Amino acid sequence: MRRAHPVVGRLRLGLVRHAPPLLKDEPDVLVATRCPACDTPHAWVVGRDTPPPGDQVAHFLTPMHRAWDDVVHTCRNQRLFCSTDCVDTWLQRTGQECGYLMDLGTLWRFAGDWYTGRLEPGYTRRDPASAAAYFAEVGLHGSFWGLPD
Repeated sequence: MRRAHPVVGRLRLGLVRHAPPLLKDEPDVLVATRCPACDTPHAWVVGRDTPPPGDQVAHFLTPMHRAWDDVVHTCRNQRLFCSTDCVDTWLQRTGQECGYLMDLGTLWRFAGDWYTGRLEPGYTRRDPASAAAYFAEVGLHGSFWGLPD
C-alpha cells in the first residue's frame, strides 16, 4: 500500500495542486488543515490530474493589486473554510471585508501552474499582464484579480 506524502498545517494556495510537482517523486500529497472559523479539520489527497473532492471554499482576502504590499499578510490570508457561512463568521470575528471566494476545483486549477519555476534559480514573477492572462485562463474574474466581471 502506497501512502501519500503528508503536508500538514495551514493550507496555502500552492499546496492544493503544486505540492506534487514540488515533490517530484510523489504522485500525490496529503494536505491537512483546519477551518479558521470553526476549527473543523479537513484533509485531502491532492494529485496532478483532478481536483480534490469537497464542498469547502477558499477565501483570498487581499486583492491582487495589493498582494505585494505585504506578501506575508497576503499569503497568511489565503485560507480554506468549511463553507461560506464559516467565511462570514470569520470575517465578522476579524473585522475584515470579504475578498474572493472560490471552490476547490478553481483553487486547484489556479495553483496548477502559478508556482511553476519558483524554486528554480533566477526565477522572476509574472508581470501584471501575464498574471492577469493566467488568472483569466484558470477561470478567475472580477476586479479582485484586475479582470473584467
